[in-house]
Amino acid sequence: MSSSHLFQPNRALGYVSNHIPPNVRYIDQRRENIVITCVGRSFHVYGCNSFRLIRTGRIHPASITALAADGFLTYVAAGNVIYGWRSSVELRKSYIGHEKPVHLLLPFANHLISVDETSLLKIWEVTTKELYLEIPFSNEDFQITAIVHPASYKNKILLGSAQGGVQLWNLKSCKLVHKFKSHDSKITHLEQAPAIDVIAIGQHSGKITLINLKYDETILEVNQDWGPVTGISFRTDGHSIMASASSNGQVVFWDLDEKAIVSTLMAHDDSVTGLHFLPNDPLLITSSPDNSLKMWIFDLSDGGARLLRFREGHAAPPICIRYHGASGRNIVSSGEDSTLRIFNTVNETLNCSMGKASYNRKASKKQKKKSEDPFRMPPINYFTTETTRDKEWDSIAALHPGLVQVTTWSYDKRRMGTLHLVPEIFQNKQQNKDFSVTATCLSLSHCGNFVTIGYSSGNVERFNIQSGIHRASYGAPSAHKQSVRGLSSDNLNQLIVSGAADGLLKFWPFKQPNGIVIKTPLDKVDLGEPITLLRTHRESAIICAALDDFTAVLVDLDTRVVVRRFEGHSGTIIDACFSPDSRWLVTTAQDCTVKIWDIPSSYLIDHFRVSHMCTSLAMSPTGDFLATTHVDYRGINLWANKSLFSHVTLRALPTDSEAPLLDLPTAVCDASQYSFDEASGKMQVDELEDAFEAINLEYTSPPQLSSELITMSTVAASRWQNLLNLDIIKKRNRPRQALKKPKSAPFFLPTVAGLDFEFDLQAKSNGAGDSTNAANAATSRIIETKNVDHLTPFGKLLNAANNTGEYGTAVDYLMKLGPTMIDYEVRNLTPFNSGTGSLSVMGAFMHMILHMFEAKTEFELAQSYLSLFLKLHGRTIVENEQLRVLLPKVCKAQMSSWSVLENKLLYGLGVVSNLRNYST
Repeated sequence: MSSSHLFQPNRALGYVSNHIPPNVRYIDQRRENIVITCVGRSFHVYGCNSFRLIRTGRIHPASITALAADGFLTYVAAGNVIYGWRSSVELRKSYIGHEKPVHLLLPFANHLISVDETSLLKIWEVTTKELYLEIPFSNEDFQITAIVHPASYKNKILLGSAQGGVQLWNLKSCKLVHKFKSHDSKITHLEQAPAIDVIAIGQHSGKITLINLKYDETILEVNQDWGPVTGISFRTDGHSIMASASSNGQVVFWDLDEKAIVSTLMAHDDSVTGLHFLPNDPLLITSSPDNSLKMWIFDLSDGGARLLRFREGHAAPPICIRYHGASGRNIVSSGEDSTLRIFNTVNETLNCSMGKASYNRKASKKQKKKSEDPFRMPPINYFTTETTRDKEWDSIAALHPGLVQVTTWSYDKRRMGTLHLVPEIFQNKQQNKDFSVTATCLSLSHCGNFVTIGYSSGNVERFNIQSGIHRASYGAPSAHKQSVRGLSSDNLNQLIVSGAADGLLKFWPFKQPNGIVIKTPLDKVDLGEPITLLRTHRESAIICAALDDFTAVLVDLDTRVVVRRFEGHSGTIIDACFSPDSRWLVTTAQDCTVKIWDIPSSYLIDHFRVSHMCTSLAMSPTGDFLATTHVDYRGINLWANKSLFSHVTLRALPTDSEAPLLDLPTAVCDASQYSFDEASGKMQVDELEDAFEAINLEYTSPPQLSSELITMSTVAASRWQNLLNLDIIKKRNRPRQALKKPKSAPFFLPTVAGLDFEFDLQAKSNGAGDSTNAANAATSRIIETKNVDHLTPFGKLLNAANNTGEYGTAVDYLMKLGPTMIDYEVRNLTPFNSGTGSLSVMGAFMHMILHMFEAKTEFELAQSYLSLFLKLHGRTIVENEQLRVLLPKVCKAQMSSWSVLENKLLYGLGVVSNLRNYST
């Protein structure tokens, strides 16, 4: 098995941008500017009017290292190859020739300039893909780090180096035009100013220099104190403002007339790698490796910028994800960046952030540098949500590693709550002697009122999540002797289940009538191994307990016994979840595998392996997607459930079998569908062009499942069920008034007998032949014997099948007729009444029935046709030896087929009768 039986990679959520600078260009057809950002091996295209995701690029064989675009193509450098895309999905060009990864791209009229890591500069013909010019540079002397085309400088480009040198080259003559004076530090960015001949040079030391290329003079020199210059851009809407970006997320706005700083903006938590003013608009686009893309507008009274639109995801890999609500559209995710976010699986514009965990939210808001916030709490490593009281008070409770506090969050208000739940015994310094106690697990009641928290000391405490008041304590002095690792509650708030490192699973009454301390549990189960975690499916009252010996056991909440045990993982189980109908248990462990267990049969039905360990997983409430998060990946991966879209045959797999390795979902679809052919330089697309086409939506049943079974036909019962009573039906349906003769038609076209109206196109007309023959046929009264054909169309088919032995055509013809025509065809098989049949044709009909019985197909039609045949021609069959000898063969075949059907019916009736009479 090379893939998963049940799940296939669908797409990834939460990717916006990375360290590659974005590209901004204007699209005439859309009449708006677009932003192209890099997301690993693919790229996203956003429209600036609404900041919505317009298109998503294809998957490249390597990570993208550079982006550029002109009016027709989008150029993407992935590894040593440059791809030219049209409309983000249509590969038009591929440029092969570099031996090292390309890190700079510049469209230059009908050419494309590329620079790789060895500072080899190549110029390509865009249309022919031919190499026009190649200029090698030495990294020791002149390592190219920046490139720009000065406006109005024909055939010339300006290059900046890591050594601080700046050179102007003529590409047509392949000559160095001018070498400017060297700077003190590395050139990080070159930008054309709105004024002709003026270029802005950004350096690693933070110095920004505006030089006049024509006279090689320094016009302005400023220095930013926030690190290296990572980007420069100029406003073109009538304001002489220059913006410079730094590596600490700061953007500085310079007034070129006053030569002073107008304002500063803390745009991102990480380095600002992209900085672009939109042409003739007071809008600024910034991007950062913190996985965010932002648009700023300059409409404040002091000329400053405010945030207008943004798209962002987790700046660090997510740790825990859970679906919120029954619609299966919203995923709540906590990341290593201490944020809690909501991702919508249908519309990415509905994604939002609930903020960062903080000890003091008001003090954190006053911090200018959010990346250095002293009040920031550790990231959330586990949380639980409920929707019952979602709009009234906080509905999310979260754990933080190393802390005894439990924070609450409001999903409806999209923010962190004000409560920090801590038991009084850990707040009082006189009573608390162990300050290393941390909260290890929690459970939110189905009613949304109570949160139960387990601690490393073995204590289990219950709080009211609305007021934060302590309501109950379990155990005296503590619920367990060792750290509590899992908690669960039922739907009706009758039980609290706790599991600890001592291997005990204890069942506690939820409430205590006389006091707030519940001393003794109702029951306990010894699982024999320390418990790693607990997961619950409340609707079916099943608890999954993962143990330290890499096994998972299922405990029935009603009977309180172990009902299933699953063994197969070779590492500690990290997370587990149930399918919505509680038939499947999905587990993931440190062995980088995801296993799907069938609970009723207790079998492993599917498994797959991933390259990076899965840290959390959740099954959609509608069962259509499985969401996973992985180490070192900042997105949420969605896996489509194949069983909802196609017929999937599930079979038991050996627990020690090797799981297939699958690629993680990408922003587009399955990356395994694309491969790059280095010989042709083309991206090869497999037969499955789209990920959804891989799911077969149509299932065609074979004509016969087994030759040992009886197969019925698909013909409507009204066309064969009343053949024996056709005379009675005609008499009953006789009209009361005589039918009127219809008016004569102006012409007549022969038709084919049957329920479907069809013309007989094979009928010969007198005018179709030779005129002489037609005249002779009209005058001659002699009838040739070879032209006399007294058989009906069905009789002709039987006569032909009598010689060949193929009766399928005759059966198909009879299946297309209505009851009246069937009666007519069978009645005219005899030569004695109508003179249109023969004994040989009647024998062929009996052979046809014999053929249907032996093939065990169209069983009910064979019975009906045989009954009508015997009713109409019973005396003729008995009187003729030729037909009478066929009766035993037909009878034997009929009894053989009926015995198979009879045995199946009797077996089914016996089973139903036994179940009906069974009593407990």
